[in-house]
Amino acid sequence: MKITKTIYLSLLGLITGNAFAQEFKTDIQIRPRYEYTNGFGTLLTPTTEHTSFIGQRSRVNLNYSDDKLSIKLSLQNVHTWGDASTTTLASKNGIAAFEAFAEYKFTQKWSTKLGRQSLSYDNQRIIGGLDWATQGRSFDAALIKYKGAKSQLDFGYALNANSEAKVASATPYTSDIFKDMQYAWYHTNIKKLGVSLLAMNVGREYAKTPTEIGLNYFQTFGTYGKYDGTKIGIDFSLYGQTGKIGNNEVSAWEAAVNLGYAFTPKFKATLGYEFLSGKDQNSTSTVVKSFAPLFGTNHAFNGFMDYFYVGNHANSVGLNDLSLKIDFPIKKVNLSLAPHVFSAPNKIISAGVEQDSYLGTEIDLTAVYKFTKDITLIGGYSQMFASDSMVVLKGGTGLNDTTNNWAYLMININPQVFSTKK
Repeated sequence: MKITKTIYLSLLGLITGNAFAQEFKTDIQIRPRYEYTNGFGTLLTPTTEHTSFIGQRSRVNLNYSDDKLSIKLSLQNVHTWGDASTTTLASKNGIAAFEAFAEYKFTQKWSTKLGRQSLSYDNQRIIGGLDWATQGRSFDAALIKYKGAKSQLDFGYALNANSEAKVASATPYTSDIFKDMQYAWYHTNIKKLGVSLLAMNVGREYAKTPTEIGLNYFQTFGTYGKYDGTKIGIDFSLYGQTGKIGNNEVSAWEAAVNLGYAFTPKFKATLGYEFLSGKDQNSTSTVVKSFAPLFGTNHAFNGFMDYFYVGNHANSVGLNDLSLKIDFPIKKVNLSLAPHVFSAPNKIISAGVEQDSYLGTEIDLTAVYKFTKDITLIGGYSQMFASDSMVVLKGGTGLNDTTNNWAYLMININPQVFSTKK
């Protein structure tokens, strides 16, 4: 009896101990965004006009954790207001699993994370969660993670397939932009300076012959650093790309630096410059010289009107982006004003004649107002003053012919609706 009682009490204590360490949280996000697009992404043409629409994200996040195990299930519906009738029986896009992963801690420092998950590193130039996009971005991936007092290390692996087909197809994988991926990311802090190193290997399939599929790899590698001082802040990046895409060799690079100064705790100015390599339009080389930001949150860079590297400007003349961002509040509204001056580092050719390298100037104005703890209002206005060289590069009409601008208003409602510990 004493042994039975001891075992029973031990099990009861173990269960109680484990239960005490458990936590479950649920939050909901409703995020509608109105947009007025009048030359967004590319210049207007004589046959195109402005559009207006409202896109909405509706997301439910379920989070469970204990001492060893963490699980997240994030379900979302993404739709445009009016894309289905008012009497529809089902949403046009249905419900999708944005995230569905489990993370297990082997020790206090080492863990593994498996499943569909959002990946975000550093300033999100190379890998980011793409939260601006209504659908966001997540990967099916397996990670080994280390997290120490001052350093972090992630090893990631992803393998994509169109289905569970047991027989290989002669058609290249095209559902996403890579067949498989491996990467390593290391970050360390040295006082107020944080430095990261990234090495990524991405494989893409291509039609080697009408009946044979080829798989070649290209690599992205480089560093990102950020210094946060009391008055001065600096961040920088330097990345290179090499390897092969299809039958073509890759040789491209990116460099950026941003220098910020806080005149007061609420008034800050940041001068920035970014270079992304490209290729002359009259070049006969087969080498891919145009840098690709891959899985970055590219809307956050090179102007909010998305003229560069947001589903466009691939394998083009590259980009010089000189910017000045000014952050300041007016009462409870945080404002940001950011002009960008764009130019091409490589030759733009029209009718055999080299064009001026200046592409245009974009001005972005953003306002953020925290209405309540769970509700934030974000609005913005942007205008592109395009040059004749931009017209040559992208088509459409320039500054003297039409106005190219964009405006939006977004409401982010994100309350935590349930939380329990035991």
